[in-house]
Amino acid sequence: MTLSLDSTAVAQFLAQHPHFFEEHADLLATIRVSTPLGGRTLSLQERQMEVLREKIKNMEMRLADLMRMGQENDAIADKFQHWTRSLLLARNDVDLPHVLVSELRTTFSVPHATLRLWGVAESCAHGWFAQEVSADARIFSNGLSAPFCGRNNDFEAASWLDEAPVVQSLAMLPLRVGAAPEAFGLLVLGSADPGRFTADMATDFLMRIAETSSAALTCLLD
Repeated sequence: MTLSLDSTAVAQFLAQHPHFFEEHADLLATIRVSTPLGGRTLSLQERQMEVLREKIKNMEMRLADLMRMGQENDAIADKFQHWTRSLLLARNDVDLPHVLVSELRTTFSVPHATLRLWGVAESCAHGWFAQEVSADARIFSNGLSAPFCGRNNDFEAASWLDEAPVVQSLAMLPLRVGAAPEAFGLLVLGSADPGRFTADMATDFLMRIAETSSAALTCLLD
């Protein structure tokens, strides 16, 4: 009687007998397998080397991606530290909003940036950052649990930016005291590039900017 073996049974046998090819080394040179590269046939040894080279190539590409991401993260961290340092060096509270916004523009190459605060102390009520904000804009800010990123659909906050008509994409960052449910302000970043701020972009770094901005600006509140 002839025993019929399918490919699964052969694979299981080889998995259970890892020393098979050591005991039958001559088979490595005689077994021929096809390769997806050019349709050639190779010995089992050559095919194994080809697979290993492909794995090494993929690992090198992955390592290159990780190194690139690490370098980008280091660059962002350096910029964030520079921006934070500028906040600490602000000469007085009234200068702080201007320093915060202007350094965001220059350090992170954001074309347009501004902010609005409400509930500020009477001594700060004359500042450009304390201009009137509608109830709708405040409700919108309160409803943001994370920065909003996306196309400029004629948001009121976009009108606070210089050259507002050219702004195509926005990032709007709610400002809060700790975990307070209500916001006390809104930081707005804008760009003429519709792809600069998109709905599917990560917002982790923007949240760090919002948290740091909130902590710095609480000194202006009533």
